[in-house]
Amino acid sequence: MFTTAVVVTVLTALWVGFSGVSLLRRAAFVVEPLVVYGVPRSWWTALAVLKLLGAMGLLVGLAVPVLGGAAAAGLILYFLGAIVTVLRARSYKTVAFPVLYLAPVVATAALAFA
Repeated sequence: MFTTAVVVTVLTALWVGFSGVSLLRRAAFVVEPLVVYGVPRSWWTALAVLKLLGAMGLLVGLAVPVLGGAAAAGLILYFLGAIVTVLRARSYKTVAFPVLYLAPVVATAALAFA
């Protein structure tokens, strides 16, 4: 079980980290939807940093479980907020995208507490 938790945690951290770096680099596939959703440009850097800190927290959590738990909780709240933002923008066809980030974070948290 420990090996599974490590693999899932590392893959999740890479996935979330990729999203954070993509937002920092202002990749079109990330920022175009943010414009549609009405997320202010002034928030983009902070949101990217939060993703990157969460990804690092998941990795640190492999050595210090309480930090990993806090990072997972923060990322769960982050991506729940992203889902709410997408739904408020009535962009129902794209709600799957934040779910694709939320699901592995929830799996990582579940494995960490199992």
